[in-house]
Amino acid sequence: MLALAGAAWLSGCATVANPDPRDPLESYNRSMTRFNDEVDAMVLRPVAVAYQDITPAPVRTGVSNFFANIGDVWSFVNNVLQLRMEAAASSFMRVNVNTFMGLGGVLDIASELGIDRYKQDFGLTLGRWGMGTGPYLVLPILGPSTVRDTFALPVDFKGNVVSYVDPVSARNSLYALRVVDTRANLLRAGSVLDSAALDKYSFTRDVFLQVRSQAGEAPNGNDAADGAGGNDGVLPEEPPR
Repeated sequence: MLALAGAAWLSGCATVANPDPRDPLESYNRSMTRFNDEVDAMVLRPVAVAYQDITPAPVRTGVSNFFANIGDVWSFVNNVLQLRMEAAASSFMRVNVNTFMGLGGVLDIASELGIDRYKQDFGLTLGRWGMGTGPYLVLPILGPSTVRDTFALPVDFKGNVVSYVDPVSARNSLYALRVVDTRANLLRAGSVLDSAALDKYSFTRDVFLQVRSQAGEAPNGNDAADGAGGNDGVLPEEPPR
């Protein structure tokens, strides 16, 4: 994988005739996207398909709820850092309700009670206080990002509750399960993208930047509207087969 990533970087040194102003690294990004697509086709997608085929839908939903509840912990911290107190209160309530009433987050009781999710991360916190996104950037394996969000990744990693799980074997198992669960939830979106987009790279870039921009705004001055909703512009998971 390192050799392929290096080849992608070298092949991305060429310039693009008419680059998008938001994407001055387009040549590199397209090469890295091809590398990521190859890794996905060889490893991630087959594992995600197998996971979806052998795991009952209620179990998969419980796994997704569990990791979303962990994410709400970090969203609470970032909503506080952004001084979005209504959103922070909602995140705090979600974590407590789902942890203590939802079997550690396996059941999403908070959503059933009408408590909205306000998803935030440290990249959006930096944006809240004036840091621009910088150029669009495709990361190896991780995929679409921006320079600002890449800079924020180490902090987001430290804010992930899973990173403090011991022993290391259990922590790594949780990381692997989260990757597989996330990829399985994107199977339907990937199928739609492959069949609908004339230029999958440009479509993905434009949607990603739009979703990140909307997540960092407060419509009509209402901070609580920031990041509200459960799917963040992503298509719902593929229905059980």
